[in-house]
Amino acid sequence: MIEIKNVTKKYGETVALDNVSFNVEDGVIFAFIGHNGAGKTTLIKSIVGIHDIDSGEILIDGLSIKDNPVECKKIMAFVPDNPELYEHMKAIDFINFICDMYDVSYETREKNITRYAKLFEIEKNLNDPISSFSHGMKQKIALISALAHDPKVLIMDEPFVGLDPKAVFDVKEVMNEMIKEGKIIFFSTHILDVAEKLCSRVAIIKNGKIIKTGSMKDIKGDKSLEKVFLELEG
Repeated sequence: MIEIKNVTKKYGETVALDNVSFNVEDGVIFAFIGHNGAGKTTLIKSIVGIHDIDSGEILIDGLSIKDNPVECKKIMAFVPDNPELYEHMKAIDFINFICDMYDVSYETREKNITRYAKLFEIEKNLNDPISSFSHGMKQKIALISALAHDPKVLIMDEPFVGLDPKAVFDVKEVMNEMIKEGKIIFFSTHILDVAEKLCSRVAIIKNGKIIKTGSMKDIKGDKSLEKVFLELEG
């Protein structure tokens, strides 16, 4: 479970997160939505330990990301909206570098890299330098690197940006497989129809505050998620 308790984050006088609280339970695909600048990326980077928070607490499986960062990060993977990879490296070398950091066994990494490279139709490019890749190909390498160590918690910021339609479908299939195993998928997106169909729970953030959170069914009622979001945004 991810527990976010009264989290506040400021940049100078600007309050990016204002007393944010909600939980993400195991076996759930959770959508985190809001307009640009609402605080989505700030919270995501706080969950994965990139940003410090000014007050509050973030727990991953009962452990504080502030007090136990390494233990928390061992069970998490993070895919940012703009994959920042070591472009001088070959794709396979970068993936193996990430596997080394997570102490992934040779057998496990070989199985997972082969599986996901084939799924995302990039196996023929694994020995190419990342600098030669398009944005979508870099996103696929970031996804393979994240999935290679079988994370219990997968955090993604706009994961579908730059992906072709087949890759989007494949990512959604992987996400559904993971929640069947009791894992957590937490992601932000502006593609609200995808979030509506894929996610069982949702939180909506506006100006650093959570204005709505709960099951997708309860939040949207008989309306579309897009219509509810636009109404809440005013």
